[in-house]
Amino acid sequence: MQQLQIIHNRIYDIRGQKAMLDLDLAMLYEIETKYLKRAVRQNAKRFPADFMFELTKEEFENLRCRLSTSNQRGGNRYLPFAFTEQGIAMLSSVLHSDKAIHMNIAIMRAFVEVRRLTLDYTNLSDQVKALKNLVNLHNEQLAQILTAMEGFTEQKESEKKWEDREMIGFRLRKAGG
Repeated sequence: MQQLQIIHNRIYDIRGQKAMLDLDLAMLYEIETKYLKRAVRQNAKRFPADFMFELTKEEFENLRCRLSTSNQRGGNRYLPFAFTEQGIAMLSSVLHSDKAIHMNIAIMRAFVEVRRLTLDYTNLSDQVKALKNLVNLHNEQLAQILTAMEGFTEQKESEKKWEDREMIGFRLRKAGG
């Protein structure tokens, strides 16, 4: 479970997709980033743009705080590759170590968990919105009921009192008169 959490923390939202960076994948596979990048470049046809893309300088700068990487000497000289779930699955075909195979399985499980959590959050968000709408509707209805009740309980000044009302109807005549 701890391994799943470590992987989950290294899945980023980049360009509206869930992706992992080459430096994180290299760490998980226990290889150097340059070897991972070399394997990818040697098999470039296996990694179309929806499987893997290179970050722009701005994207990398935005992620830099979360990655705790330096921008001084010893930092990355090249912009990192970002791998989508499909790209990570494709990595298993170019990295042949047992560690890479086991780690790919763990990473796929982490992506499935992220998707499940995202769906749960979306469903919860929809339910909260529906409740807000229902509460707003009830507030409007309660306001209308209270307004109507105030009309019944308050006597308007323009209304005449019971004693001052004009009598209507028939008058009975007394017999013999």
